[in-house]
Amino acid sequence: MDAEFYQYIKKLHLYVEHQSRKTARLEKMISELQQEIAALKERPPVQIGNIEYKFDQLKVETLEGTLNIGLNPTDLDGIDDFTVDQKSVNVPIPPKQLFKRTIEIETALNKYLETDLENIYRGAQAELGISVDDSYFEFIKNDIKKQLSGRAAQHLQEQSSGERGTELSPELNERVIDLLKQEIQNGVFLFLKNLPDNVKEGRS
Repeated sequence: MDAEFYQYIKKLHLYVEHQSRKTARLEKMISELQQEIAALKERPPVQIGNIEYKFDQLKVETLEGTLNIGLNPTDLDGIDDFTVDQKSVNVPIPPKQLFKRTIEIETALNKYLETDLENIYRGAQAELGISVDDSYFEFIKNDIKKQLSGRAAQHLQEQSSGERGTELSPELNERVIDLLKQEIQNGVFLFLKNLPDNVKEGRS
């Protein structure tokens, strides 16, 4: 019994010594931290003097990006127009709408070219009193197709100037299609009219 009690006391003594050393280390750390905090408080505050920017010495190579004043960039897609000093300011069609409308118009006009272009081509020759080799027909068709996308986008921007709200009217497509059909007819006529005389047969 005495041996067991002695062992217990010995273990208890070792544990107390261990805790005592640990407590001493913690107290030392706290003391060091307090000294560091006191030293930081005694430091003078950092002061920054006047900063002068000499913009006339800057050299700007390119300007890129978007400057939005008073607007959240995510809100810009839905804005079609706004007013400054009670004057209407046209805002370009949002890219997604422009792309969608351009594709729709281009598709409609490609169908028109397949169904009506040959009659336009023949009719223009009859009106001019000339006969042109049919190889020019494919040349004209391909040339028109190359220009459709750009011309559609341009007319959409121009024709949307009177639009209001976030959605463009369905009638806008029809207006642009009608304009482009007229351009195609005029373009074919002028192309054939301005061909050199040596490729025109039967000219009256």
